Amino acid sequence: MTSQTAIDTSEPGGKTPGTADATPGKGLRGHPWLTLITVAVGVMMVALDGTIVAIANPAIGKDLGASWSDLQWITNAYFLALAVSLITAGKLGDRFGHRQTFLIGVAGFAASSAAIGLSKGITAVIVFRVFQGLFGALLMPAALGLLRATFPAEKLNMAIGIWGMVIGASTAGGPILGGVLVEHVNWQSVFFINVPVGILAVVLGVWILLDHRAENAPRSFDLLGIALLSAAMFCLVWALIKAPEWGWGDLKTWGFIVASVVGFGLFAVWETKVKEPLIPLALFRSVPLSAGVVLMVLMAIAFMGGLFFVTFYLQNVHGMSPIDAGLHLLPLTGMMIVGSPLAGVMITKWGPRIPLAGGMACTAIAMYGMSTLEADTGSGAMSLWFALLGLGLAPVMVGATEVIVGNAPMELSGVAGGLQQAAMQIGGSLGTAVLGAVMASKVNSDLAGNWQEAGLPPLTPEQQHKASEAVQVGVPPLAPGTPDAIAAKITGVAHDTFISGMSAASLVAAGVAAVAVLVAFLTKRGENAGAGAGAAHI
Repeated sequence: MTSQTAIDTSEPGGKTPGTADATPGKGLRGHPWLTLITVAVGVMMVALDGTIVAIANPAIGKDLGASWSDLQWITNAYFLALAVSLITAGKLGDRFGHRQTFLIGVAGFAASSAAIGLSKGITAVIVFRVFQGLFGALLMPAALGLLRATFPAEKLNMAIGIWGMVIGASTAGGPILGGVLVEHVNWQSVFFINVPVGILAVVLGVWILLDHRAENAPRSFDLLGIALLSAAMFCLVWALIKAPEWGWGDLKTWGFIVASVVGFGLFAVWETKVKEPLIPLALFRSVPLSAGVVLMVLMAIAFMGGLFFVTFYLQNVHGMSPIDAGLHLLPLTGMMIVGSPLAGVMITKWGPRIPLAGGMACTAIAMYGMSTLEADTGSGAMSLWFALLGLGLAPVMVGATEVIVGNAPMELSGVAGGLQQAAMQIGGSLGTAVLGAVMASKVNSDLAGNWQEAGLPPLTPEQQHKASEAVQVGVPPLAPGTPDAIAAKITGVAHDTFISGMSAASLVAAGVAAVAVLVAFLTKRGENAGAGAGAAHI
């Protein structure tokens, strides 16, 4: 989000001070509803990529020989790039115009998607996922800025509501579409599909969108702040991903953790000195606002981290096709869509505390339920826990902007809105890393014992390492020509060990969600809640 888009500075008559005249021209250019359609087409790509890639991960890993850490970085690279770029991208839109920034973002996102589909190695996939995240960060706040500048105040909430429905439908459709494409075409098609969508968005954008520029645009950028925050996040997530391989007592692991702490400290110090900071630390003087940010991070850790290994459970342990796996995840995303308007009504009536605390309590219960899943658990039990998880997440998704933006000073509410988005992306990356590390550690500690108890031949250290990597994604480490009786034993050991790792990770996620229940009670509706309500669906 941009600092411009989340601040309600409208004067009587709908004109926004500090903004260049944006009166629609003749014809279709600048038409509000056509503008909504145009930006929705562009942002749909970003929403789809948030869930569609999870279904493709097993196929990517098999085709490119990717390790567990590699697959984590397919997700982490994208979310980290988004997280560290959102606020800066919003300032770019304010300074150079949201139309230009949106078109560059859409074109770059589509081109990066095509490059991923053409990649022959996992390193190239990860690199271009970074570019996807950077260009996605450009188009997301620019799109919202275009909506706010185009729609009159009395119709903006309606436009944002439709915007939220499009994003929700895209998120829900990601696993299904991904399953169809992976099963009937290939994993590359998951990324190639963004190319025609991007071309359509660019054509419509050139034809429909009207440029809007802020007169008081920023004249400088916190480049050092961006570098410090990016370096600190990289060191933290890298340490979490590599810890199972290096060991938690290894100097390299703690070296990256210490470097991360130092990076965050330097970032905090620098933000107090720079004229236009990336994240003004004065925002965190508000306890409810800080609680809202922490709540977003904790929610994303439980949600994104949990979703990462569930796809391997469905496909590699249950043996489902990508389409079936996507269908089994539909209760989760479907309940998020159904629960969002209900959560909005409750938050309007009772304030944010009870719905947010109740939502995180449902999330904790759902993650505990997922820790009880077995290799032979039926679809009904899985769907119950997935649906409860989606229902629990909905109030947090809807209410977070009201809590964060509403408790920020009006002149900083746009930065607070961007902080909400960044918190969710960072939480998603941390969730994938933290829960992935828990999974890997549990598998490493249990595999040798389970292997020995099954009466299987001992493994060399190298064989043990390779077997552990395979089991972490639910794949039995079977050598070609393995007799059926031995293969059955190996498969049983692999699946049981994977389930023990997933159970441990789910319990950690449940604990994180339980802590978030307590944090939710520190939130409250702010004086500026009305100004941020329109952004609550994003």
